This record gives sequence, structure tokens and C-alpha cells, in this order.
Amino acid sequence: MTDRYDVIIAGAGPAGGQAARDLASRGYDVCVLETESRDEFPSRSNKSTAGTFPSTMASFNIPDEVVMNFTDDVVLESPNHHFKRHQPGAVLEFADFKNWLVEESEADGAEYYFDARVSKPIMEGGEIVGVRYNGDEEVYGDIVIDATGPSAPLAKKLGVCNLQRERQAIGIEYEFEGMDIDADGYADLTDTMMLRLDHDLAPGGYSWIFHTGGDTAKVGVCYIQNQGHRDNARTGFTIDDYLQYWVDTDPRFENAERIAGKQHRGSAHIQLPTRMSTDNFMAIGDTVPTVDPLWGEGIDKCMRSGRMAAATADRVLTHSERDTSASQLKIYDQLWHDRVAPKVKKRLFMTEMLYRTSNERYDSLISSLHNYSEDQLESANQGSLLGMLRLLKFEDLSILASTAKDWFSN
Repeated sequence: MTDRYDVIIAGAGPAGGQAARDLASRGYDVCVLETESRDEFPSRSNKSTAGTFPSTMASFNIPDEVVMNFTDDVVLESPNHHFKRHQPGAVLEFADFKNWLVEESEADGAEYYFDARVSKPIMEGGEIVGVRYNGDEEVYGDIVIDATGPSAPLAKKLGVCNLQRERQAIGIEYEFEGMDIDADGYADLTDTMMLRLDHDLAPGGYSWIFHTGGDTAKVGVCYIQNQGHRDNARTGFTIDDYLQYWVDTDPRFENAERIAGKQHRGSAHIQLPTRMSTDNFMAIGDTVPTVDPLWGEGIDKCMRSGRMAAATADRVLTHSERDTSASQLKIYDQLWHDRVAPKVKKRLFMTEMLYRTSNERYDSLISSLHNYSEDQLESANQGSLLGMLRLLKFEDLSILASTAKDWFSN
């Protein structure tokens, strides 16, 4: 190992691993600093439901070997209704997927420092020139990328991100066997990814069942610390309590048992990003943050942000002057808004409205989805203003008004 690289990446998640993969394949000297040890990786960071779609699989050449189950449909549930839509997908084994990214980038020459906890940037002349880790260890590079997620030890100290606690989403997931995947009174969840809107189970958020084959599934709950959560939360309930309550009251879990060692916890922030880069530095993945605000999909967004950062680094490092100033790296910010999360403001506003809605309105919304065409539903899902307005009813005007008031006052 050397102590000088073209690019230093803090964090070996989907964003950091993909950035390393792209940069190493282009011949750059890349090192990745990862907190976990090589032997345990990624036991502590194995926190994603890891549902994704064919476009992601194809765009990044993700192999079938890291897929637990290929799915055919997406199901949306409310307390009393459901809606099924044909949408092929894949539920990944997240640990295998992360290790695949490491192996792919290592094969192209990326160096990984495991057991390397990043603490702070090394500064010269007001600019980051390297990273300090494990107390007093140092490594230097022309460009530094923070892919550590919400901890963001570099981005925070450089003033690049401003993650807000009230915008934090927290989640927990178990893996079960013995599930009743096709229970009476519910949608058949065979080879599906199901998301449920129900404040009794996830106030200000959603819960899910992702079928992983046979009678097994990933089951979880996630909520944002938002107005919807404050209005609907049960006194004294933790995220664990909500998941256990669901398991205790839903007949699909009557004969189910948790699979030992398969518990995943995670957090992300659901908010508009501020700037994402400065001199010699870019923030990617959930450091930005990047997770889709509406449905929580993170793998595709994180990998795309890693790819856009790699493309930006490639552009400035191939230039004869190797200009890594803020003005040049700002290209990444533009690519993020154009290629990673277009229409993010509209999707965030849609999210704010959705999680303030009552369970009764969830029932009428899910029931009414059968009346819309595929094109109309896709338009709303992509953040089209007209598409979203078509889903609204008169009773939603008060929620629209209160959301807009809070949105523009912050």
C-alpha cells in the first residue's frame, strides 16, 4: 500500500463500492477506507432490504449469484385494500452484493483498507488533501469522496452536508421462514415486493414484505421522524415494538419464525440535499442523502451517485491541469440532479403529503389505483405535477395546504 492516491473513498457501501469499481477500471489509483474488518464485512453494515429492478441489474452488471429471489410484481397495501402491479424486480442478498462490489473493484486494482475508521479530513490551505483514520494514520489523495452514509465524518466537517434529525428515517428488518405468503384476505405475495401504508404499523412511514422464495421473506418497518409520525405514534413504542406488533397481529406470521442472525437496522435522511462537493471533495450515497424519498429505494440511487462522482473525477483528472477545484467538481452536483434524482423536490413534497394522510385515505387511495392507467400511475410516480394532481381528491386540499405551508416556511 502507498499513502498517496488519485482518489480516496471513505466507505465501501453501494455508492463507495461502485465509485471504486468505475475508477479502478479506468486505471486510477484508488483506495477505500472501510470501518469493518475484512472477516466480518459487512455484518454491521448489512442494513438494506436490497430490493431493486432490472434497470439497475443491467446498468451495473449485477450478477444473478447475489440475488435471493427474482420478483414479478409490486403490491401496495393499505389497512383494508391492496393493489398489484406487474413490475419485475430482484431481492438481493445484501452482504453478497457488497462483497461482490469489493471483489470487482479489487480485481481492477482498487486497494481496500479494512479496520480503517475515518475520523477527519487533513487540511492544507483550507482544502482537503487527505484523510486521517484510526487515530493518527494518514492517507493522501487528489480527490476525497465521502461514502460513509449518515455519519458523514468528512462531509460534515467540510460543511458540505446538513443532515437534519427531524428528517431521519429509521428502519428495522427481520428475515422469516414459515410465512403464509398467500393468506386468505390478502394479496398473493408470491414473487412480489409488498409495501404497506398503515399508521398502526409504521406511523409516518411504511412497512414491507419482500418474498425471498419458498415460505421465506424479508419483513420490516420504517418511519420518518416527521409530522405524520408525531400525529400517529403510539406512546412509548420503539421501531422494534411496531415490527413485533405487526408480527403478533397479522395472520401471515402465525407460523413464522425469525431466521437466526438475520436482523438488519439502518437509517437514512429524507431531505433535499444542499451542496455535494467542494475543493478536492465529493459526497455520495446516503451522505448526500440519496435514498428515494417516496419508497425508500437506495441501491440504484447510491450506485448512480457513485458512478456520477467517478465520471466527474475521471473528467478532471484526465485534464492536463488536473484541476480538482470546487468549480470543476460542481459538475457532480449537476449530474446528480440530472441523472441520479431528477424531480427530487416534487417527490419529496409528494412524500410529505403521503405520510400525513390518514389510514382511511390510504384505503381509498389504494382502492382507486385500479381506475388509473399504467401511464398515469407512472407519471405520478416519476414526480409529474399533473400526474400527482390527478390522484388528489377534494379532501386532500387541507393536507396539501399544510404541507405547502411547512415546506415554504422551512
